[in-house]
Amino acid sequence: MDRLTNTVRPYAWGSTTAIPYLLGVEPTGEPQAEMWMGAHPGAPSRVDRGLGPQSLAEIIDEDPDHELGADSVRAFGPRLPFLLKLLAAGSPLSLQVHPDLAQAKEGFADEERRGVPLSAGHRNYKDANHKPELICALTPFDGLCGFRHPEEAAELLAGLGVDSLKPYVDILRAGPEEDALREVLTAVLTADKHAMAETVGEAAAHAERLGKAGGPHAESYAAYASIAHHYPGDPGVIAAMLLNYVTLQPGEALFLGAGIPHAYLNGLGVELMANSDNVLRCGLTPKHVDVPELLRVVRFEAGDAGVLRPEAGPSGEEVYETPIDEFRLSRYVLAPGSAAVPLDARTPQVLLCTAGSVVLRDAPGAASAGRELALAPGESAFVPAGEEITVDGEGTLFRATVVA
Repeated sequence: MDRLTNTVRPYAWGSTTAIPYLLGVEPTGEPQAEMWMGAHPGAPSRVDRGLGPQSLAEIIDEDPDHELGADSVRAFGPRLPFLLKLLAAGSPLSLQVHPDLAQAKEGFADEERRGVPLSAGHRNYKDANHKPELICALTPFDGLCGFRHPEEAAELLAGLGVDSLKPYVDILRAGPEEDALREVLTAVLTADKHAMAETVGEAAAHAERLGKAGGPHAESYAAYASIAHHYPGDPGVIAAMLLNYVTLQPGEALFLGAGIPHAYLNGLGVELMANSDNVLRCGLTPKHVDVPELLRVVRFEAGDAGVLRPEAGPSGEEVYETPIDEFRLSRYVLAPGSAAVPLDARTPQVLLCTAGSVVLRDAPGAASAGRELALAPGESAFVPAGEEITVDGEGTLFRATVVA
């Protein structure tokens, strides 16, 4: 097991306080948006095995079968197939979707064939992998996830009383569901920018008033008014009104599969995702929005946000079930005086303490018996496949692995 030294990414939307408070350090005044734990080439964690700090990505490259296990290498290649993050949103992230695996391979190959530089601002596909992700709240966490039912979206838009939104209301009410959502999103993203900016401004003013009034949809209206404050005139504000607004309580989670439009608005959470950078943006961003490619990837399926709660597993493990093999998120809430819990050693693991204090120890009889590693909030460790350890203490430990 190796203690990880991790990079914090200072994206502009990040909270200035959430990650420092978890780590027990003074805020710098600068945004601290994400702390990455893993072997992603953009910001790999570092470990020290007696030779000084080394990149976890380089260590895995030297002997992937030993670090990841032969089964993981056969299934996902010689790299850690997931990335674990602390994510601290102080303002809304871009409204976005991710491709499925076939779309990612096709899109990446096409842009490679056309010679689009990887660093180009209009490049959509940075790699040939999909990017499903899971966000689990550590604090109350606001987000948008998936399409509302068209009739509910129509009611929300109609309630604003904005004349220029009435055509969208009519389309949503006429159905059918998939066609209506597709037509409205397309119209919003391709509308005249000046006219749309005026619509957004008028809609935001009404949403702010309705949010304060406390009537039907007040929480949603208040959230959309806040979004418009951060992104005045952005067509993504209207697109966001087509989506479910949800507040996760600590311990609750959302799974974002391929094609599901979503945005994180505010809060601190643990995020686990497949190792990819592929993002197609719908709005709430100054970055490139490729509308035709976006429409090819979006799944126009309405439903609720699908809030996940952990399911009880063996030895006190609480598992967030998802249909993805590249990653598996679980947590242990350890009580004082409880027996040490053995962790499944078949897969590589990244372990993150988010509360209290937990201690990792070599399992009795393990080849390297005698080692232990204490983790405080915000501290993490990498455990290679096949390394048997136990955990005890008083606190909360999140465990990221692949599906065995």
